[in-house]
Amino acid sequence: MNVIVTVATYNERENIGALLQEILSLEKGIKIVVADDDSPDGTWKVAEELSHSNPAVHLLHRKENRGRGSAGKDAFHYALTEGADLIIEMDGDLSHSPQFIPSLIEGTQYFDVVIGSRYVQGGKDMRTSGVRKVISRVSNWYARTVLGLPIIDCNSGFRCFKKQVLEAINPLSLKSTGPSIVHELLYKAYKKGFTIGEIPIQFFEREKDRSKLTFTRLLRGWYMILKIRWGLI
Repeated sequence: MNVIVTVATYNERENIGALLQEILSLEKGIKIVVADDDSPDGTWKVAEELSHSNPAVHLLHRKENRGRGSAGKDAFHYALTEGADLIIEMDGDLSHSPQFIPSLIEGTQYFDVVIGSRYVQGGKDMRTSGVRKVISRVSNWYARTVLGLPIIDCNSGFRCFKKQVLEAINPLSLKSTGPSIVHELLYKAYKKGFTIGEIPIQFFEREKDRSKLTFTRLLRGWYMILKIRWGLI
């Protein structure tokens, strides 16, 4: 089975090398595509260097149409063109641990989309900030309610898709250019009738650097969820 992990990055130089090595250490023939938005800190250089020595790593060095959503779309499209049977997406800041990748893959025996969830039984949010945890809970409730999804952790960006899901949706047709791609893709998969399941994970504090979430980005994300529900994107 051809499994490709997609990682959209921006200024993750301090984390990306360790993440890629952890994924590669799983020794399951997994391939990785890093979609980097020309990070000023040189994240792409770390990925590029590793790609030269390991053919399992591929870099998409993006210099135009940048954004979390755009990077995700390009990475998904690349994975499909490479013949991936399963496509996994995860963050590049080590908040998503590669140790849960085998469980995500195993979950595709029963579901078309498998979500790494903090909130199902056995899952845990390991962050120390109570404020961050509350914001995540509220945001997740909002997304679940507005989109009408029977999913506990709608905001999780640690997920595994069967190729049939992305082929049916067509990544390049997605409209979100920012983080709301997580919700748009999940909503469209649900509306097309694909089965969705959740497996427990531990969601960790990012290893280094700071979170990119701001209040403005949070509000923009909530507005985008409304647009998704209204069919405007």
